Amino acid sequence: MGKPPKHRVENSRITAKGTKPQGEKVLTSRPALQSPSHKVSPLWVPVLMFALLGLGALLIIINYLGVLPGGTDNWYLLAGLGMILGGIITATQLH
Repeated sequence: MGKPPKHRVENSRITAKGTKPQGEKVLTSRPALQSPSHKVSPLWVPVLMFALLGLGALLIIINYLGVLPGGTDNWYLLAGLGMILGGIITATQLH
């Protein structure tokens, strides 16, 4: 027994090439960005972000060196991590 012959279709397109279906919009170009709606962050946002990130990292390093009063303490580490988290949260608001 041989294989059954394959059913070949000449043209499987529903619409003729170069035509568009009725009721369908064709996007020809991307809409341009409008400058009035473009948001720009105030200057204090990146300043605060970098200040929190830098102070948090510095506090962790100084805590590790044992220079702060009370020696190495977990509360200093927690405060440094909190400042770094604040810097990351501030970075999400930057436009």
